[in-house]
Amino acid sequence: MKERTIRVTVNGRSYERSVEVRKTLADFLREDLDLTGTHLGCEHGVCGACTIVVNGEAVRSCLLFAVQADGSEILTVEGLAKGDDLHPIQEAFWEHHGLQCGFCTPGFLMTLYCYLRDSPKPTEAEIREAIAGNLCRCTGYQNIVIAARAAAEKLAAGAASR
Repeated sequence: MKERTIRVTVNGRSYERSVEVRKTLADFLREDLDLTGTHLGCEHGVCGACTIVVNGEAVRSCLLFAVQADGSEILTVEGLAKGDDLHPIQEAFWEHHGLQCGFCTPGFLMTLYCYLRDSPKPTEAEIREAIAGNLCRCTGYQNIVIAARAAAEKLAAGAASR
């Protein structure tokens, strides 16, 4: 098995690890760094459960090899909260029951993290389009959309107070 040393910054912490060149970024996060919030659903990039942020962009970590992330800045769901303080998107999901089983939730959170950063005042239709690549088998999406709109409002209010 061929291995290569990579260096990544994940949730603000630097790591240097030797990884098998065929190991996915999702497996690297889960197995090597014990960051199990990144979930694996379909392992084909279809469901969105493995969505993380790499260099500021939402990506499917099951479709990338860990070696492709060498030198990257990565944010996972574990990095959203600051200690006991939930990120406004997490708060909104909690307050508006934007999840049921929670399996797909990390992918939705990370997708919305990037989307709401770039589109701070989305309409319901725009939110639905933004999350169209994330699949949920439990909620019916309505509360996810409500939570996303509430998160957008929270984020806008936080930016206005700065």
